[in-house]
Amino acid sequence: MTVLNTLRIADDMPKPELVLLHGWGANSAVWQPVLETLAQQFHITCIDLPGHGGSLFSETSQHSVEAWANAALEVAPAKATWLGWSLGGLVAQCAASQAGERIDKLILVGSTCKFVASDDWLVGMDETTFTAFHEEVSRDPRGSLLRFIALQTRGSETASQDARVLRKTLLSPEPVAAAMDAGMVILMTADLRTAAKRIHCPVLLLGGDRDTLIPVSALPLMQQYFKNVDAHIIEQAGHAPFLSHPQQFCEQVSSFVHDVPGVMHG
Repeated sequence: MTVLNTLRIADDMPKPELVLLHGWGANSAVWQPVLETLAQQFHITCIDLPGHGGSLFSETSQHSVEAWANAALEVAPAKATWLGWSLGGLVAQCAASQAGERIDKLILVGSTCKFVASDDWLVGMDETTFTAFHEEVSRDPRGSLLRFIALQTRGSETASQDARVLRKTLLSPEPVAAAMDAGMVILMTADLRTAAKRIHCPVLLLGGDRDTLIPVSALPLMQQYFKNVDAHIIEQAGHAPFLSHPQQFCEQVSSFVHDVPGVMHG
């Protein structure tokens, strides 16, 4: 069994539980710009995915979105809102579909049910482009991570500043190369559209209107798969709105968890 590293921020006050799951190549330090604000309202558990941050990576363990979701469930609070960014959003969705009784609400940031495009899903990344990047990751993990940082922050009104933050947090420590490859395989193969139909808790889709990885046009299509879903677009934000627009990001998270029941769809 893969045991994941966690960062726990909690006090004696009664507060809702919030689980944070980072994206590909990142670690829990990426949440630093919003942790202080969120900790005023939530008990927080940050989880490092396998081979990222303080979590070890086992070459002999299974590395699928289901396996990573199960590993996250092992270290998460018994009941919580889960917030996943990008790849972390896939893991959070999978956890919600497998253990719905554990998850009160689900927040997906710059994430989707399916990252790579196909004939019946045209709002994902082009498969040829993704495959080329995957091959690049295998040849040059560190260089690929640096280029991916630039891609994630492109379009944001604070792109340069966001890229500096990501470089600082993503490169210390750098993720294990094999974990980066495993994460790419999950991004390439995971299709959670059917699993999304099994998620009954309220879901919030948070996106940036300048996201170059997950286009905002994906959000209306995703809403078709969840039973109880709302969506919010942060203007002038890219793939990491918690870096470029931390106040708006925290306001949306707080409003959703405390006040917003979601919008019913079918």
